[in-house]
Amino acid sequence: MSSPAKTGTAQEGAPAPSYDPVALAESLRAAAEKSAKVIGDFAARQAESGKSMVADELGIGKAFMELAAKMLANPYRLAEAQMNLWWEYMMLWQASTAKLLGGAAEPVAAPAKGDKRFRHEDWEEHFLFDYIKQSYLIAARWLHGAVGSVEGLDEATKRKVDFFTRQYIDALAPSNFALTNPEVFRETIATGGQNLVKGLHNLLDDIERGDGRLKISMTDPKAFELGVNIATTPGKVVFQNDLLQLIQYEPSTTKVAKRPLLVIPPWINKYYILDLREKNSFVKWAVDQGLTVFVISWVNPDERLAHKDFEDYLTEGTLAALDAVEKATGEKEINALGYCLGGTLLAMAAAVLARDGGDDRIGTLTLLAAETDFEEPGELGLFIDESQIAYLEDLMWEQGYLDGKQMAGAFRLLNSKDLVWSRMVTKYLMGEREPVMDLMAWNADATRMPYRMHSEYLRRLYLNNDLAEGRYLVDGKPVVLSDIRAPLFVVGTERDHVSPWRSVYKINLVADTQVTFLLTSGGHNVGVVNPPATSKREFRVATREASAKYADPDTWFAATPVKQGSWWPEWCDWLAARSSAKVAPPPFGAPERGLPPLDAAPGRYVQQT
Repeated sequence: MSSPAKTGTAQEGAPAPSYDPVALAESLRAAAEKSAKVIGDFAARQAESGKSMVADELGIGKAFMELAAKMLANPYRLAEAQMNLWWEYMMLWQASTAKLLGGAAEPVAAPAKGDKRFRHEDWEEHFLFDYIKQSYLIAARWLHGAVGSVEGLDEATKRKVDFFTRQYIDALAPSNFALTNPEVFRETIATGGQNLVKGLHNLLDDIERGDGRLKISMTDPKAFELGVNIATTPGKVVFQNDLLQLIQYEPSTTKVAKRPLLVIPPWINKYYILDLREKNSFVKWAVDQGLTVFVISWVNPDERLAHKDFEDYLTEGTLAALDAVEKATGEKEINALGYCLGGTLLAMAAAVLARDGGDDRIGTLTLLAAETDFEEPGELGLFIDESQIAYLEDLMWEQGYLDGKQMAGAFRLLNSKDLVWSRMVTKYLMGEREPVMDLMAWNADATRMPYRMHSEYLRRLYLNNDLAEGRYLVDGKPVVLSDIRAPLFVVGTERDHVSPWRSVYKINLVADTQVTFLLTSGGHNVGVVNPPATSKREFRVATREASAKYADPDTWFAATPVKQGSWWPEWCDWLAARSSAKVAPPPFGAPERGLPPLDAAPGRYVQQT
């Protein structure tokens, strides 16, 4: 069988097969041994735990049973859809025949702009692969349309069916299979199949790393070490309690802004998303702009902290850190920044302080990809309903926490094209190793969450939307976000699968203060981690005064001009316009006030696995 090419013969300049049969046999033998061990270990663990190897915690089977019943209830529409599919395939046959005979033919189905799966030239220029590609796209379009047009499903079931139908369609893409991916096909011919054997070893390594379940590694886990080549900004821990260590960073300028900056990251990942390598560390950049930076490093909880609730994270977390920053610097006002759920917690803390006596220590609020209204949480909401929360509560009751690996799987599904299928092709079919990426190393460093806290925020924020609707109580009184008077700088990211930007934008509906809203290109992480020196992104930004009329997000988007570059300098300029004079940097901690410097950054809590 010849290697596919534009003319059907071996492509000029293609690499000749070069392989060692003995080495290939040895690789296969080693893979077989590794496979047997992995399967045996997994089966033994399942038998010992008494758990079923098949589960449907997400209710997928039930949703598709409902779909099937509704589809069969309208056989006419089903027949019409099948006729449309047949007609499109007839058009493809005609166009492909014309192309094969040397004529011109417009494609019947074309991939979406930017679809990286079909970027290799053979998908367009080689007859067979072009036909496979279009055949898949026709079937995918038909299946998605047939499922989406079914009437009578409730909205939650409809969204779940739509989401998992797309997962199924993505899984069956011809780019995912060796014989129907031209790039993989060529590599297999050129290496005598060594790429597939290497890929098998990569697959078995990932299964072994996941204790019998596939855990796709995103980068070389040995490439980064905390405090050595990642999370290296100099600083010291100046305060700690059961839930957090507070890191104060060493100044790099002779003068600093009088107001310090307190950063509250999410506790569902580790804080160093904001302190990766020096070239893309937000913390290092902020320090270099003359800010005295404090960052919360949350504990990685185990069963001993199962009783900690959401209010504990508010009082022993954000408010305790705020008190410590005031003690360490002597400053009565701070600038506060919260990322993702850390931003939600910060907004709640600011509202509680304003409610209980007009505490105005928070001079400005910056919220990064942080929702305060959870009515529309995007596709993440598919994983949050009564039955799924009940399942998680049963699971957490047994161990006292939610294992970070369980949540990581849900996040990968939200962006499966980039985080699952493209990586499977690269690692398991092309046989390549993972690229060395600090962001992916951070992504793999999962954290646990206490049983009570995780249950509360899933139910009260996501499921019931208590915060936005004024039902969330702290100290027996409701938290009202309109009590906040500090100016807000709110960042959303265009391709955010975790905190959809239109949901983040809803802060404009509840805030009774000046709101500067900035929308940047990118996703939940890469849109935030956007250093100016290497930025290829763009953003929109506009400020709304408290008295101004509300504009819906799409109107705002259309009316707001685009700017090129990173959002970091824009935020820094905003902060400088609302901050006070420059002063000499404060010392580390305040030993005389009970805050002696403790560990060197990045501290001990972030090292917990």
